[in-house]
Amino acid sequence: MVITSNSQNFQELCAQAGKKIYFVPTMGALHRGHTALMKEARRLAGSEGTVAVSIFVNPLQFDRSEDLDSYPHSKEKDLQACETAGVDIVFIPLAEQFYEPNHSIEIRETSLSKRLCGASRPGHFNGVCAVVLKLFMLASPQAALFGKKDFQQLAIIRRLARDLSLPTTIIGHDTVREDNGLALSSRNALLTEEEKKDAARLYRALQKAKSNALKGTAAHLVLKQTKEAIESSSYKVKIDYLELVNQETLEKVDSFSAPSLLALAVFYGDKVRLIDSMEIPSQK
Repeated sequence: MVITSNSQNFQELCAQAGKKIYFVPTMGALHRGHTALMKEARRLAGSEGTVAVSIFVNPLQFDRSEDLDSYPHSKEKDLQACETAGVDIVFIPLAEQFYEPNHSIEIRETSLSKRLCGASRPGHFNGVCAVVLKLFMLASPQAALFGKKDFQQLAIIRRLARDLSLPTTIIGHDTVREDNGLALSSRNALLTEEEKKDAARLYRALQKAKSNALKGTAAHLVLKQTKEAIESSSYKVKIDYLELVNQETLEKVDSFSAPSLLALAVFYGDKVRLIDSMEIPSQK
């Protein structure tokens, strides 16, 4: 496994590797969700292909400096996870070297980022688009893998690739979960064991919602039942959003006539914000 922090060196390594590069961009603090992406990339690349991973806490996608400063770092552990998963190239740039001091070009997304998580994080997804585009330009990957837990991010990156005619296939990987169904996240470590057990209700509520949708229950009733299931917790929970949206456009919908997504963000206590979602096929 080759490790580099230099952009030009990373670009040269990828160029030497050829066209069959499967790329997994991360911000580090890797957990089993990231490992699943890397292992899937290794499977898809096969013995002849190359798996590249980036570990970079991108400052452009943080709207609060304290969040950037407090983001967890675990370089040695992350590198061990990459090695175990069969990664070939790891790129760990420094922000002051990755971005020019006077960089002035921005990428703006003007539709998909207006709702869900984007509604409360102005500029966040513009920063995501900027770093992903820059990484793609360096790695020239055949395909890149992203988890479906942050479905909005996945949808925006798919739109980025489509609108800019990028020659990279975007692959979404199913959400990796705790044994109780809770979506894996670095934020889970901030929950007490009791809260973590209770937070499994989010996934159960989403599962029930999908089951009811497939049985023909109206969308407004599915949303009502899901809201009640979450708010019945004996812990301090607050729904940030609970929305039914079109899977491609992320526009709100009021029926299951097209492939939809039931997406939620829920606060446990005052600071721990959990996100999850459920894809629901069209019911015509």
